[in-house]
Amino acid sequence: MSMKKFLIIIIIGFASHYMTAQETFPIYSDYLSDNVYLVHPAAAGIGNCGKIRFTYRQQWVGVEDAPSLQTLSFHTRITEKMAIGAIAFNDENGYHAQQGFLATYAYHVNFGREDALNQLSFGLSFMFSQNSIDQSDFNIPDPVVSQGVESTGYYNADFGLGYHYMDSFSYFTVKNLLMTPRDLVNNRFESDNLRRYLLTFGYYLGRGKKLQFEPSLMFQYIEYTGEAFVDINIKAYKNIGNKSQIWAALSYRQNFDSNIESFKMITPIIGINHKRFMFSYTYSSQIGDVVLSNGGNHQVTLGYNVFCKKPRATGCPNLNSTY
Repeated sequence: MSMKKFLIIIIIGFASHYMTAQETFPIYSDYLSDNVYLVHPAAAGIGNCGKIRFTYRQQWVGVEDAPSLQTLSFHTRITEKMAIGAIAFNDENGYHAQQGFLATYAYHVNFGREDALNQLSFGLSFMFSQNSIDQSDFNIPDPVVSQGVESTGYYNADFGLGYHYMDSFSYFTVKNLLMTPRDLVNNRFESDNLRRYLLTFGYYLGRGKKLQFEPSLMFQYIEYTGEAFVDINIKAYKNIGNKSQIWAALSYRQNFDSNIESFKMITPIIGINHKRFMFSYTYSSQIGDVVLSNGGNHQVTLGYNVFCKKPRATGCPNLNSTY
């Protein structure tokens, strides 16, 4: 077996392990790029603007057939309380690929004044995912792994709650509610328990000042493996004139599981909002004693806001798009 084939099979094996743990839709730090809806369905239509967002992520730069992910999302309010959203994604990892579509319905109830936020939100998403494995390039006959392309599809659902009070925000989401068996390769079924729990807290500081800050935390728990993760985030904003805003974020992620190697990742993000457009660049790098690649992970996010209304006097920038 050539070294290239050996490395690709190692990548596939590693990705298969983490796909079981990470369910179908990978969760990275791109929710900090004004893209909370990617991880929390209750964020659909949360702000005063509808949002279109495109992301492109390339992992392990310098490694051939390394994982890559593209997402295209849109969400907006359709009435004062109801909102809809949709996400299409393409996730490729060597010989493995998955494409999917997710549709969301959200409902928002504001208990405060029109300009003072006190809002409870509900969100429910339904997803279809198609998994495929291309083994047509395998040179070694294998009685277990067949040649050609195999694919299978399945459904799942997410449910989430959100609560915003003045300049604070919080979300709770249960991802992959349904116990759905996945026949990925040659009738070998992966675990049907892909459930993951997400809990987010944050606060927006410095309204009206030259520089604003937004510290936040996100906790994750994977039911099947018992793994837990925490993201510690800080985000800063600065207005430039009346139509632009620059911002930067720093995220640190770590797992808590004594049975596996410690996972630590640092992610700086920089972005700019100009009128209704936004752009951000994200770089993630694994740190610690054991790392998979020194190449790092790169991601860009492009966005455009539509159907904008007057912003409220309170609320974090994710709710109040003023440009």
